[in-house]
Amino acid sequence: MITLRPPPPRSHKGSNDDEWLWLLTYADMITLLMAFFILMASISKVDTAKFEEVKASMAKNIGKREAETPLETLKNDVQDIVNRLHLTETSGVGTDSDGVFLDVASSSFFNSGSAAIRAEAKPVLDEIATTINAPRYAAFQLEVQGHTDDSPINTPTFPSNWELSAARATGVVRTFIEDGIAPNRLRAVGYADVMPKVPNRDPNGNPLAANREINRRITVRIYPR
Repeated sequence: MITLRPPPPRSHKGSNDDEWLWLLTYADMITLLMAFFILMASISKVDTAKFEEVKASMAKNIGKREAETPLETLKNDVQDIVNRLHLTETSGVGTDSDGVFLDVASSSFFNSGSAAIRAEAKPVLDEIATTINAPRYAAFQLEVQGHTDDSPINTPTFPSNWELSAARATGVVRTFIEDGIAPNRLRAVGYADVMPKVPNRDPNGNPLAANREINRRITVRIYPR
């Protein structure tokens, strides 16, 4: 006959071991949280400008010191170029989630229907190249974007706005290379008229001359690698 007996009572020594069992649950929770944040970081796009802003804010509020971010410094440097060369009426400097951008009206760089860079534009590109070649910006890339309005073009050289916008972007990149920027830091992209800043036409389909002029532009985007 088998007799069932209750388990022996825990010893006083064993009770001390039980006091640390909560660490197992805590360690599991920390591990799961770490895995969650790694997953979120791997599938998300980092807002570089916002990250720099938060980092500077933490340095000010926690470290009790002022900290100018690299993007803020770069934006100020590019704005100084625009101001010094009197391009404020035809150019705009700003930041977005990728970095710093400079918009310049195509008329400042090119004649109508041409991709040959005007002599007046060379000092602007030289100044930008000198700034970007500074050691503190060595980790930054440049993407030059060509944009047109929706006015069609059909010449032997440029059968459409795609060829014109790409040739203009490539011409700026070539100038940057001549100014000493390493080719592996550069990219040229032609967008034709598919990324307008403002509508080229009103709701009735009539062309808006002022808006078309805004859309004809070269954009130089500068962002961390």
